[in-house]
Amino acid sequence: MEFRPLGRTDLNVSSLCLGTMTWGEQNTEADAFAQIDMAKAAGINFIDTAEMYPVPPRPETYATTEQYIGTYFKSRGDRADWILATKIAGPGNGISHIRNGRPRFNREHIRTALDGSLRRLQTDWIDLYQLHWPERSTNFFGRLGYQHLPDDDFTPLEETLAALDDEVRAGRIRHIGISNETPWGAMKYLQLAETHKWPRAVSIQNPYNLLNRSFEVGLAEISMREQCGLLAYSPLAFGMLSGKYENGACPANARLSLFQRFARYNNPQARAACSRYVALAHQHGLEPAQMALAYVTSRPFVTSNIIGATTLQQLESNIGSLDLTLSNEVLAAIDAIHTAQPNPAP
Repeated sequence: MEFRPLGRTDLNVSSLCLGTMTWGEQNTEADAFAQIDMAKAAGINFIDTAEMYPVPPRPETYATTEQYIGTYFKSRGDRADWILATKIAGPGNGISHIRNGRPRFNREHIRTALDGSLRRLQTDWIDLYQLHWPERSTNFFGRLGYQHLPDDDFTPLEETLAALDDEVRAGRIRHIGISNETPWGAMKYLQLAETHKWPRAVSIQNPYNLLNRSFEVGLAEISMREQCGLLAYSPLAFGMLSGKYENGACPANARLSLFQRFARYNNPQARAACSRYVALAHQHGLEPAQMALAYVTSRPFVTSNIIGATTLQQLESNIGSLDLTLSNEVLAAIDAIHTAQPNPAP
């Protein structure tokens, strides 16, 4: 297992991070325990969750994922072995059950959300506390075409950072991170932190995969120059890049089969590009999922690649991507596909 610095901190995280958003919806608590055990045996020391998980969010399952992880820590007694990341939810559709449907990044909501996460996770501290998506109206979750709202009502970033600073000083948070952010948002948080001596974002958790390399434009430079590395989520584009949906296949119990709301990586142009990547992997005797994961993990601006699975077989294969080094020929072919059909699912 390779370990990489988390921003400018003294923490080193595994290059693969265990993602958890299916736990409580597609996975039972026993499944979650088995996945954590397997990840730990492979050398993974980094686990990522969120108060909103599992996904899709429902009132009946709210925060179940954090509860599973907390129960694991209590049963195993190994909380100190893990670098634990979680997130506070922002406003949006489908979350009317979270803080009356209008979550904010103000002092009151940060305190309330953090109290809940610490209780469910059965821990005294969070290593990395992340803002799950911007409170303001901007481009995230695949939205294209920025439309400026002059009267957009969102918590000033200064208030958010000041509140997070209080929690860091209290020892309940070690470091902070941002997620689903834009270049403006990332640099604004970093600038304010430097000016006011507030906590500095040590990471940015955004989507990054062969069907969506938009992070490379603007944000990758920020990650490198500011040591605010990418925690890449959806590296398999919701499983599309594994090849299991090829030729119109609809596998039972697969995410895109169960939940039609997840159409981000399922459009015609994404399917066409995906077929080319899958064919490329087969041409070189590679597992398509491992090729896609190895590509993400190898990017210099990536701190950790967040892998998720619904079965132990999938997780074992995903972890096995660490043993794969892509040849220059494969990398050139990947770039050729990307040039011909860039970012079909941003």
